[in-house]
Amino acid sequence: MMIDLQKRDICPTLEELGEYVGNPLFQKFCSQVREQYGGKENMEFSSCSWERGWNVKFKKSGKTLCTIYPREGYFTVMIVVGRKEKEAVEAILLDCTARLGEIYQQTKEGNGQRWLMLDLEDADDLFRDALRLVKIRRESS
Repeated sequence: MMIDLQKRDICPTLEELGEYVGNPLFQKFCSQVREQYGGKENMEFSSCSWERGWNVKFKKSGKTLCTIYPREGYFTVMIVVGRKEKEAVEAILLDCTARLGEIYQQTKEGNGQRWLMLDLEDADDLFRDALRLVKIRRESS
């Protein structure tokens, strides 16, 4: 059964979102955020016009580590780089993929924050970089 991410009244489980994505990397990423950084997943329905529908927020001690937007075949991870994280993130950018550097530079800063959107479909270097950013978020709380 395929779930409808736009139906507010039916909250999907993490497993159902994983089936929707259809990429084992989704479960792998969620497991790593949970096990390595103590994140607890929370299904949330976003009503904003930009990204309406169900997503997964991973939080630790009330702070959002990342938000995952399920797609068919891949998923998008949003990681906020705020004032507390900016210096640490900029310090590792040269060690990260060129793609992450491009995303960071192209993302406009507002109120001291950059909302990075990373599309993940392969267990590649960008996947590793996303986890590094989650770690920086975790350590800055």
